[in-house]
Amino acid sequence: MEKKTIVCISCYYKGYDFMDEMKELGNTVILITSENLKDKNWPWHAIDEVFYMPELKPSVWNLEHLVQGFSHLMQTRKVDAVIALDDYDVEKAALIRETFRIPGMGQTTHRYFRDKLAMRQKAKDSGINVPEFTAVFNNDEVNRFADEIPAPWVLKPRSEASASGIKKLSSKEDLWKSLNNLGDERHLFLLESFKPGDVYHVDSLTFNKEIIFTSASKYLAPPMEVSHEGGVFRTRTLGKSSGEFKALKEANVKVLFNFGLMNGTTHTEFIRSKDDGKYYFLETSSRVGGAHIPDLVEASSHINIWREWAKIEDALLREKKYKISKPATYHSGLIIALIKNKEADYQQFESEEAVKFLPIDYHVGIVYKSKDAKVIKERLDTTAAKIQAEMLSILPPKSKPTS
Repeated sequence: MEKKTIVCISCYYKGYDFMDEMKELGNTVILITSENLKDKNWPWHAIDEVFYMPELKPSVWNLEHLVQGFSHLMQTRKVDAVIALDDYDVEKAALIRETFRIPGMGQTTHRYFRDKLAMRQKAKDSGINVPEFTAVFNNDEVNRFADEIPAPWVLKPRSEASASGIKKLSSKEDLWKSLNNLGDERHLFLLESFKPGDVYHVDSLTFNKEIIFTSASKYLAPPMEVSHEGGVFRTRTLGKSSGEFKALKEANVKVLFNFGLMNGTTHTEFIRSKDDGKYYFLETSSRVGGAHIPDLVEASSHINIWREWAKIEDALLREKKYKISKPATYHSGLIIALIKNKEADYQQFESEEAVKFLPIDYHVGIVYKSKDAKVIKERLDTTAAKIQAEMLSILPPKSKPTS
């Protein structure tokens, strides 16, 4: 069997299972990562070569140097696929693919999965519900939006992979103060209506334009809320027979079809408005969800999204068939919080439903699994209360956060 050469790009420490699976499938794996991640526990047994890029600032590399370095790599190696392991790397991978004519998502399509303004416009043009929004390039357009759409509004970075950098604004005075403070970076933001409601995430796998696996979950404490107000991040999966799951699955299909996704993994977020009960598209990304969401998905379905993604990429390269295993039907929950101590004392949280304790410095992280959705909700609520009362830290993280 001919070996294929896969280049994985990641400015965060993630993708262990993906690279391990790619190696098991008989491929050559090359990793390009940030210089400050040299000492991380990468799957060195699966990595044939590694190249390091200095960071200009967190997650940012000199793209010209990346292309130059890749051109030298290409002189002695035939690269078959370039994989972005994190949202911040989607742009880097698209640039490499276009420059060196490597198959996969190019720079036009990647914008729908990276640039929040592009994805909102594409969704709107496709007849998908989105919160009212505007670019902030033109002063008159901004004033018109603020006059027509009631506050509060949300000022968002167009290309951030988390809830960091988002500002909630309640008046035109606050809006213009924030825009003026952005200076030359103003064009990198967008403005949208803030819709109170329940926030959901849909994690899926696509092969040859067909969505072959879908997991839908509901945030009990959305990332934006945790990022801005502190507290405990919680999410739990939805049963496939629930109305919420069915509505989200349908909405997800519409997004991915219209955005032109051919293959791979996606993490997409929706909000159900408290005002009208409708589901609104928030954002999508062509990568595995962050914040240990793959652990949540695997607990409920026994599907490891990282490994299945590797199998999909391998099947595409070898032009062979791929079929996913039938998912299990458990309910699962995930809880993560910043704490005062470097290591969490997990003994106090041991239970039949606690199936995984996450080893993250200065964090507590637990994955729960049960046949009963109510049990999961109770576990998440009681654990959150205990963490809030005894362990929670409001200090900034001591290490680079996972995206």
